[in-house]
Amino acid sequence: MNARADSRIVGGRPAGCPSSFCGCGAALRVFGRVVPELNLAANWLRFPRTSPAPGMVAARRGHVFVLEQHLEGDVWMAYDANSGGRATRMHPRSLRGYTVVNPRGAG
Repeated sequence: MNARADSRIVGGRPAGCPSSFCGCGAALRVFGRVVPELNLAANWLRFPRTSPAPGMVAARRGHVFVLEQHLEGDVWMAYDANSGGRATRMHPRSLRGYTVVNPRGAG
């Protein structure tokens, strides 16, 4: 897998999102709208834990991203808002250090 070749910028900071926008960008991807309480990455950890699957969210204090497609091992193609350089990327991400949650479960 060539991670650099598989990475692409798909946007910047979405309209209506704060300067730290990973949680806000994930909410837009999952729910189609800004959910202010989910702007804080740690608040995603309130959702129920689950197994990795498309549409689930990898969360830790300080960052979240949306799982799009399994690539190999613990690596997933991710929708990753605020992934560096003020960009939103689709790129391979490891789940190491993250908790996978179901954003459609009771939170």
